Amino acid sequence: MLQNNLPKILRVLMLGDIVGSPGVNILQSYLLAIKKSMGLDLVIANAENAAGGSGLTPSIFKKLKAAGVDLFTLGDHIYKKQEIVNTLISENCICKPANYPPSSPGKTFAFTNTVDGFTVAVVSLMGRTFMRPVDCPFLAAEKTIPEVQKQTNVIIVDIHAEATSDKYLMGHFLKGKVSAVLGTHTHVQTADEQILGDGTAFICDLGMTGPYDSVLGRSIEPVTATTISFLPNQFSVASGDVRMSGVVLEINAATGKTDSISRVQFCEKDLQEKFNGTEDKKLVLQPSP
Repeated sequence: MLQNNLPKILRVLMLGDIVGSPGVNILQSYLLAIKKSMGLDLVIANAENAAGGSGLTPSIFKKLKAAGVDLFTLGDHIYKKQEIVNTLISENCICKPANYPPSSPGKTFAFTNTVDGFTVAVVSLMGRTFMRPVDCPFLAAEKTIPEVQKQTNVIIVDIHAEATSDKYLMGHFLKGKVSAVLGTHTHVQTADEQILGDGTAFICDLGMTGPYDSVLGRSIEPVTATTISFLPNQFSVASGDVRMSGVVLEINAATGKTDSISRVQFCEKDLQEKFNGTEDKKLVLQPSP
């Protein structure tokens, strides 16, 4: 589609791991306003920790869709809530890691259409270093990406991995083949956003959408106590300093190549000032600190 003889540039926000009710609530409160203010065409989020910090339920999935999330990725906590299985089977906008066994429930990629009719797809891949045993993510990518390319050139890969080396390897392995390779799982936003080459954006980790006054989203005191004493404890989701973190991509809809990647982090207190009672205020895209 051409407008004024210029290619359509899709503005896509991808958010890092949503953690518990604080992460869900900030999206319910502000994501639609952010989409409007920033002129976003699409929002993608990793939702594997959205239900109490581990897993996803059908009801929370519906809340996140209503809040403005268009595509969903998951990771190693995908089946922590068994009731999500029917959603994984029936919905096209949510996918399992593509290198999970073929018999595991869920689709190997997810897709949706923007308001302008452009198809965007997302693929989830799991790393293997310090993670549970899974099939080779590189072989899974080689198998899955050509299937996705039959539907669209706009393909975003979520590499859900512990090791930075796994993430960088996947970025270089797929550069020129997909629009972006974006890391999740470690909940700490990295400052290495870049275009690797031939239009493939990369960041090692998107960060977390949830409470930052925490240990990776969990309450500090019980984590500290267990670390020191080795006594088991309940690691509840924290509640303070809620933020949403991720990147905004500008992608050529015709070629699937990314023109720019910008790291963002929105603090709840700043969003309250910008949007509460002032719906017409514009949110200026700025890098996270």
